[in-house]
Amino acid sequence: MKAITYTDFGPAEVLQLAEVEKPTPKEDQVLIRVHAASLNPIDWRMMRGDPSFLRLFLGRKPKGVGRDAAGRVEAVGRKVTRLKPGDEVFGTCAGSLAEYVRAAESALAIKPPSLTFEQAACVGVAALTALQGLRDKGRLQAGKSVLINGASGGVGTFAVQIAKALGAQVTGVCSARNVEMVRSLGADQVIDYTQEDFTKSGRRWDLILDNVGNHSLSAYRRILSPKGVWVGVGAPKKFRMLEVLAGMLQSLLLTLFTSQRFVTMIAKPSHEDLAILSDLMVAGKVTPVIDRTSSFSEFRQAIAYLEQGHARGKVVITMDHAPAAEPRLS
Repeated sequence: MKAITYTDFGPAEVLQLAEVEKPTPKEDQVLIRVHAASLNPIDWRMMRGDPSFLRLFLGRKPKGVGRDAAGRVEAVGRKVTRLKPGDEVFGTCAGSLAEYVRAAESALAIKPPSLTFEQAACVGVAALTALQGLRDKGRLQAGKSVLINGASGGVGTFAVQIAKALGAQVTGVCSARNVEMVRSLGADQVIDYTQEDFTKSGRRWDLILDNVGNHSLSAYRRILSPKGVWVGVGAPKKFRMLEVLAGMLQSLLLTLFTSQRFVTMIAKPSHEDLAILSDLMVAGKVTPVIDRTSSFSEFRQAIAYLEQGHARGKVVITMDHAPAAEPRLS
């Protein structure tokens, strides 16, 4: 089968379309024929090996690309009980830019018939991050106020809609070209960061979901309510390991010695949460925002575009009509 892989770190040119062995599902896994996959910032960060400490964990063995997929179940392991061959599913897995991929049953949900494969492929990492960040880490409740920094990206577009579905008062932060789009998703107020620094607005919010990480924690502390929560789920394009460790230490100290809470998170695969998101989408309360859809042959252009940091919503790759695999590099 064909899959996107890489062995060297660098720009999108290091990605290769290769012929690899078709995976066999383990006893708690399913094999999916992928119809569509979407990209996340972690994909280009791993491709780049940036920040550099990632290279210590990734090594030089061939690695797949992609974390989100939607497709049809081809085979199941002996301990799989919820899913069967022929089911249309979506969720998270490793190496989703491939014709076939195996995934844990616990990381998948049934795709609603009303969703296209392209829409369903958007939901994995980004929507789970938004839901778990707002509901679990942020403890968002109806009537509370939330500021979403980076409201026009993959996580942000889901977060605006999920926060409104939870009954919150939503403020989105984005660039001028995305103001109307974020407002159309349900934001009660939209701040153009090129015209206003929200950390100096004098306003306070009960929750800040930070997808960008472009302000200091002390600046965020000024605009949090006395018992407010800052949830960090994103980072600047360029940052260093020492900055990460210093930020983690500072957030821990602020949480220990103030009434405010500062937490970071990485989304956890969860078929229960995917089912919740599915219900929200079927009810029309959440709609995936797709910036562009690219064919399998355009994988390098798609990930290079995402790396620029200006995507509105998600970047999707369709797997149908995959081109011939490139020769392996010697």
